[in-house]
Amino acid sequence: MHVGLDALPLTSPRTGVGHYTLELARALAALSPEHTFELVAYRQLDPAILHEVEIHGPANLRLAIPRRYQKWWGIGLPRYVRKAQLDLFHGTNYEVPLWNKPRNILTIHDLSLLLHPDKHETHLARRASRRLPIMARSASVIITATEQIKLEICEKLRVSADCVRVTPYAPRRIFQPAPAAELLEVRRRLRIEKDFILFVGTLEPRKNLFTLVRAFEEILHSNPRAPQLVIAGGAGWLMDEFTSFAEASKLGDRLRLTGYLPDEDLRALYSSCTVFVFPSIYEGFGLPPLEAMACGASVIASDIPVFRETLGKAARLVDTRKISELATAIADLLRDEGERQHLATAGQVHARQFSWDRTARLTLAAYQELLKSSTQNEKAGANRPLAHYSKSSVD
Repeated sequence: MHVGLDALPLTSPRTGVGHYTLELARALAALSPEHTFELVAYRQLDPAILHEVEIHGPANLRLAIPRRYQKWWGIGLPRYVRKAQLDLFHGTNYEVPLWNKPRNILTIHDLSLLLHPDKHETHLARRASRRLPIMARSASVIITATEQIKLEICEKLRVSADCVRVTPYAPRRIFQPAPAAELLEVRRRLRIEKDFILFVGTLEPRKNLFTLVRAFEEILHSNPRAPQLVIAGGAGWLMDEFTSFAEASKLGDRLRLTGYLPDEDLRALYSSCTVFVFPSIYEGFGLPPLEAMACGASVIASDIPVFRETLGKAARLVDTRKISELATAIADLLRDEGERQHLATAGQVHARQFSWDRTARLTLAAYQELLKSSTQNEKAGANRPLAHYSKSSVD
């Protein structure tokens, strides 16, 4: 089996989708050495990722940089799929080559752009509203990370549940408790105190960081000696507004914005924070809380359906839309060392249930099912994909 995977998420420094793409590709290649997996993009991969794949990647994981075409999804990639004789193509970031439906698999990580358009740049939300239904119709199997997002995909995009597979994601291997010397060096370099509250993620509206900072201000009013608040993540589209807000709060060094950090620094922060807080209003899976758990952090997260599914009782879930409720939850956990230790232990046990090997096995099963169905249809002369839409949704 020769499978192509969309490598465009790997052409810039990795965030969530990039991590998913690379970890899945490596796990698939390691799991199935008899098959070939090809990362396909029309521009060069980020140098750090390129080094990882070329030097440390399995022999059956290859890179392909075809000649760039202006209309990549409609012309360039379909041509390459035929030329390279790919058995399947997996769109890891919401898009697949057109005209290849019987052998397309599409990952939809979440429907934030459709369900919360006000939390995104207008042109991106409009593009998603036009393009995502087209891409869903251009795939025979859709993959997502949680049962909650599967439900949303079926309802919003009118897709048959039979054609959606759930493949949970996992913390990367690097995320485990870090050595004490490493913790001290990273905190000293980043000017972070011994006790601190941590958030990790891209700075964008749906992460609900304005509420987190306001909750932190409430905590400081009642306890001026409360730990620092550290926000680690790359700049999203609302970065300027949030930075202005943070400066106006006059928190000084009580609030630390570190910017984008490499995994080694994140591991040190996850491993040494007093409390990890993730107040996002919407997620498709939400890897940072699981990464924090794997490193031994006690976690507070939003009480939303996805986190009830992925974090369960291993985290304290609260209504993070309410400033006072979030502030109370953080303050309570800061005072209760016993509860922090209980959550830290429960979190580490919980995080071990997730692995990229499991994700790869579930994904490979979806590949094999689709390839078998497509081959049978072609032999029968039907040339049809798996039944994708309910009868009521056929155009």
